[in-house]
Amino acid sequence: MDVVDGDFRGVQMTPYNSEASIIFGKGVTPNNSGSAHSLVLAVDDLDAAREDLIARGVNVSEVFHYAGRPFNNAVDNLRILGRDPQGRSYFSFALFENPDGNLWLLQEIQTRLPGRVWNSTQARDMDIATLANLLGETAESHDRYEKTHAEHHWWDWYAPYLSARQNGSSPEESAAADRYMEEVFHVLSR
Repeated sequence: MDVVDGDFRGVQMTPYNSEASIIFGKGVTPNNSGSAHSLVLAVDDLDAAREDLIARGVNVSEVFHYAGRPFNNAVDNLRILGRDPQGRSYFSFALFENPDGNLWLLQEIQTRLPGRVWNSTQARDMDIATLANLLGETAESHDRYEKTHAEHHWWDWYAPYLSARQNGSSPEESAAADRYMEEVFHVLSR
């Protein structure tokens, strides 16, 4: 994302398939140093997130939206009590401060903007049968490794292999497990 509005410019960078982003630019944060401002936690249900934090003893603001664009601190950008009147994703917030003085924004995102969605292949998205098949494949691939390499713990090889497969690598491209064993545990071919 790259937004320019007068003296404000906000650039948001999100690594591919990441659930984390960073926003930087001109007018994004106040000019004073110290604690962090506008650390964002994206949630799909702002009310549920607020209630959960409040139940845990966190002092969370009421839901609000900004008079202008979110994150534009280059101008007076008043917070207006209540949700975004148009009900848009990305435009409704709640605020809390942690004990270190860092200001956190809960930002409700129910529908991602075009280009901001990807098909996740992370383990938590897999059904049991798919995961069982992947574990079986991993066991077969590891068996060949086990017979030709030095003694090691099978789980140290399984983890990078499964991770590579879950992130879209083919079985042939999943040499990450071999590299990991060599680089981290120095388990080389016999």
